[in-house]
Amino acid sequence: MNLQHDSFLFSSEKDQISAKAVYEMLSATYWASERTFETVAKSMEHSLCYGILKDKELIAFARVITDHATIFWICDVIIKEEFRNKGLGRKFISFILDDPELKHLNAFLATKDAHKFYEPYGFFRSDYFMFRPALLD
Repeated sequence: MNLQHDSFLFSSEKDQISAKAVYEMLSATYWASERTFETVAKSMEHSLCYGILKDKELIAFARVITDHATIFWICDVIIKEEFRNKGLGRKFISFILDDPELKHLNAFLATKDAHKFYEPYGFFRSDYFMFRPALLD
């Protein structure tokens, strides 16, 4: 699925989304800075991936984990700093949520600081969810 918007290409085609570029962007985040390149590449392999490209350069990324029947989880949403506050984030989330594979599924995400950004898309805070971090050897 591709969508051209001004000079930006919104895409869900993995062959257009560089694992190296995703790794570099995620390495600068508070939630994924400890991930290895191999972990990032494997997570992409087993997820639906979305990107925004400008002149073939990846400037935004998001990943969706789903069972394709009832739920999906949006994660690793990131836009390069110089492209923030230009309306691309809103267009990006709409692009993901409009994907026919996801349109009628329940959506989940976790955020430390962007609750107000996601609320216009129907997301709300809930007291129902629990979390178990990965066990380390």
